[in-house]
Amino acid sequence: RSLAPRPWLQPKEGEHLFYDASRYAELSRLAFSYIAGVLSHSRALVALTNPSTNSFKRLIPGFEAPVKAFFSLGNRTAAIRIPKYITNPAEKRMEFRTPDATCNPYLAMAAQLMAGLDGIRRNLDPEALGLGPFDFDCTDPQWRDVADRIPTLPRSLEEAFDALAADHAFLLEGGVFSEALLEAFTDTKRRKEILQLQQRPHPYELALYLNC
Repeated sequence: RSLAPRPWLQPKEGEHLFYDASRYAELSRLAFSYIAGVLSHSRALVALTNPSTNSFKRLIPGFEAPVKAFFSLGNRTAAIRIPKYITNPAEKRMEFRTPDATCNPYLAMAAQLMAGLDGIRRNLDPEALGLGPFDFDCTDPQWRDVADRIPTLPRSLEEAFDALAADHAFLLEGGVFSEALLEAFTDTKRRKEILQLQQRPHPYELALYLNC
C-alpha cells in the first residue's frame, strides 16, 4: 500500500506537513486524513485513552466535554479541537480531547498515532465521513438534527471495550500492538474493574436509597 501516488503526501523540505494556509483551520489534506483516522476509530480508542470507570464521569453532555466524534476549530465539545490561538505554522496541530490521567500514556499515545496513520494510509476524508468540521456546541438543542448524525463516544467503560473488540485491526499494523496484549488488557478491565463494580453497591447508592 504505497503512498507514492499521492503528491500531496510528499516531504516539503522541512515544512510542517500538517500546515496549509489555504485550507480550513490552516490544516493540510494530510492533517485531515490523520483527523479522519482518529475520529473513525475514536470509539475504540476510548478504551485505551479513558480506561477507568471514573473516566466516564467527565464525558457527559453539558460540561464542555467531548461526547461526539467530530472536529472543529476552538470547540471544546468536539472530540478533536484545533486551537484558535496557534498562529505559528510550525505549531499548527489538533487535540484529541477525550483522554484523562488514568490512561497509560504509552498505550494511549501509540493507539492515537496508529489511528491517525490508518487514516492517512486509507486517504480518509473527515468531511466526506460526516465528522466535521462543525463549529457549534453539539449539546445546543438548535443543532440536534446535525448532532444526532455524529457518532457518539462510549458512555461507559464496558461500551468502550465492546467498541475495541469490534475495531482493533488498525492497532495490529506493524506489530505495534498484539492480539495477546489487547486480550489481556480487555480481560483485566472487564473482570477486575467493570464486573467488580457492577457486583458491588456504590457509596452514592447507599446515600440515595438508604439515606446513610
